[in-house]
Amino acid sequence: MTLFPDMVRGVLSESIIGRAQSGGLIEIGYHNIRDFSKDRHRKTDDTPYGGGMGMVMTCQPIYDCYENILKDIPKENKKRVIYMSPKGRMFSHDVAKELSEYDNLIFLCGHYEGVDQRIIDEIVDEEISIGDYVVTGGEIPACIVIDAVSRLIDGVLACSECYEGESVASGILEYPQYTKPREFRGIEVPEILLSGDHAKIDRWRLEQAVSITRERRPDMLERHPEIEESLKPKEKKKRRVKNG
Repeated sequence: MTLFPDMVRGVLSESIIGRAQSGGLIEIGYHNIRDFSKDRHRKTDDTPYGGGMGMVMTCQPIYDCYENILKDIPKENKKRVIYMSPKGRMFSHDVAKELSEYDNLIFLCGHYEGVDQRIIDEIVDEEISIGDYVVTGGEIPACIVIDAVSRLIDGVLACSECYEGESVASGILEYPQYTKPREFRGIEVPEILLSGDHAKIDRWRLEQAVSITRERRPDMLERHPEIEESLKPKEKKKRRVKNG
């Protein structure tokens, strides 16, 4: 639900998410709140009670847009209404996994100074934030959440390994990636990646990932100490010798 559906459609119609829609793996509806305004000028906002800067989106167009969406959702479907807001729960990979379990997600994109609190109290299940900063509206944040959730849906990516081993999803940041040519501007691909020894390659990648995470996001290693622990040499068990 947005005042600027073309902004959202333009982002989500390309690349992997666009192909997922074309292939019928996901379906994204774009609902213009302005279409439901009963004002003769299709007005959807007004000045805030109590004074203050900016305009606030009014209840009626949003609520009627929401009710129109519900007509196409089976009552037995598991749905969640999300308002993109700096006041909401911080978005993360774990939240994306949680949201991917729903049949329907309905996103309310605020604009200007936000929406009338009564509409949040009436229809919104959860407010979600993408970070401690403010953008001009909820459209781009909604696109980020939709992209992150959609790629977890079966069939959208080639296989689960495409997202399970990536940065954050694995619990730490990802290791460096290289492709052809072998040498570029005098810099060569690490020799270990050309060795063909997959066990050594896997260990090198984990070491690199842990090193990068320790440098840039040590908080992630604090939450997953078992990852760094797995790199430590295992103690050999001493064999007991029986006296004959």
